[in-house]
Amino acid sequence: MIAKLRALPLQLQMLVGFLVGLGVGLVVNLTAGPDAAWVVNLTTYVTQPAGQVFLRLLFMLVLPLLFSALVIGISEMGDLGALGRTGWRTLLFTLGLSSVAVVVGLLTVNLLRPGDGVDPALAQRLLGEAASGAQAIVERSPKSLEGPAALVQIIPANVIGAAADNEILPVMFFALMFGVGVVLLQNRSPAVTTLKSAIEGLLEVSMILISLVIRLAPIAIACLMFNLAALFGWELLVRLSAYVGVVLLALGIHMFVVYSAAVWLFGGMSPIAFFRNSQEAILVAFSTASSNATLPTALRVAEDQLKLPPKISRFVLTIGATANQNGTALFEGVTVLFLAQFFGVDLTLGQQLMVMLVCILGGVGTAGVPAGSLPVVAMILGMVGVPPEGIGLILGVDRFLDMCRTALNVTGDLVAAVVVSKPERDQAAAEAAAAG
Repeated sequence: MIAKLRALPLQLQMLVGFLVGLGVGLVVNLTAGPDAAWVVNLTTYVTQPAGQVFLRLLFMLVLPLLFSALVIGISEMGDLGALGRTGWRTLLFTLGLSSVAVVVGLLTVNLLRPGDGVDPALAQRLLGEAASGAQAIVERSPKSLEGPAALVQIIPANVIGAAADNEILPVMFFALMFGVGVVLLQNRSPAVTTLKSAIEGLLEVSMILISLVIRLAPIAIACLMFNLAALFGWELLVRLSAYVGVVLLALGIHMFVVYSAAVWLFGGMSPIAFFRNSQEAILVAFSTASSNATLPTALRVAEDQLKLPPKISRFVLTIGATANQNGTALFEGVTVLFLAQFFGVDLTLGQQLMVMLVCILGGVGTAGVPAGSLPVVAMILGMVGVPPEGIGLILGVDRFLDMCRTALNVTGDLVAAVVVSKPERDQAAAEAAAAG
C-alpha cells in the first residue's frame, strides 16, 4: 500500500495526506472530542512535532531562497541599458501589475471575509498551542508596523543582524539594492559576473532543497490537518471552501477584468483576440504549475500568435518567468489575511500595507516552480503573529490553486509583453503604411 502511494505524483500524495488528516480529524472531533487524553497526547507528542519539523525546514530555507531569487530576478534586467525605455517600461509595468493584483486580493478577502465565523475560544486555543512554534519569529518581527518608523525599519542598519533575526523586509530591501548593483556592474566587471553565477548557484541549491522539503508535505499535511480538524470539526471544511472560492474569485477578477483593461487601454489589442491567441500558453501553465516550464511555449505564442516583436517579447517573458509573479503575490495576500481572520488576529491597515509590500517583493523573489510561494507565506504569517501551523489549512488545496495562479502569472507576462511592445508595434505599422 505504501509503495503504491509513493508511486503517485507528489500532488496526489499531498491530496491523500490532506484527505486522511481531514477525515481522521473530523471523526475524532465527532467521537472522542479534542479534549480526550489520548488525542491530546497524540497531538502533543506526534502530529504537532511532525508539522513543526516541516515548517522549520521551510523557515530555514526562506531567506536564502528569497535573497537569491530577488537578486537574480533584478540582475536579469541587465539589458536595461541596451533596451533603454523598453526596460524601464517593463520594470514599472511589472511592479504596477503586481501592486494591482495584491490590492484586488486584499479588497476581496476584506469584503467577503472567508475566515470569519470560527469559534474564538477554539482559535485562541490553537493560538496558544502554536505559540511555542511562532513566538521566536513574532518576537523578532518589527515592533512598529505603521507610519514613518515602518519605512525606516525596512532599511537595515545591519543586514547580517536582520537576517539572523528573520526580519524579512530589510533582507528583501538589501537583496533589491544588491540586484541593482549587479545590474550596473555585471557587464563591466568579471568579478561581478562570477558573483552572479555564485548567487545563481545558491538559488539552484535553495530550489532543490525546497523540492526535497516539499516531498515531506504529504506527511506534514496529514499531521497539520489532523490537528486542525480534530479541534475545529466541520467548521474547518466550510471555511476552507470559502477560502478557495475567494482565491478563485480574486484570480478571475485580475485575469478577466484587470488584464483585459490593460491589454485594451495600454496595449492597443482586443482582449478577445489576446485570450484566444494566448490559450496554448495558459493551458500549459495551468497543467505544469511552473512559469519556468511554460517559458518556451509563451515565447512561441508571443511571436507566432500575438505577432509581438521578438526582441521585446523575449526580454519581457524571460524576466517575467522569474520577476512577474503577480498571481502568486495575489495568492499570498489572500492567504495571509484569510488565516488572520480564521485565527481572530486583527491586522491594522499598516500591517496589511506591510503584507502588501512583502507580497509585491515576494512576487519578484518567488521561485517560478510548483509550491515556490509556500516559504514566503509561512514567513509572512510569522511576521504578523498568525500561527504558521495554519499553513496546513491550505496545503491540501495548494496544488490546484498553484495551477490557477501560474496560469495568471504567465498570462500577466504576455500582457506585459503586449503593453511594453506597443510603441514598437505602432512604429512598425506606421512604417508599413507609409511604405504602402
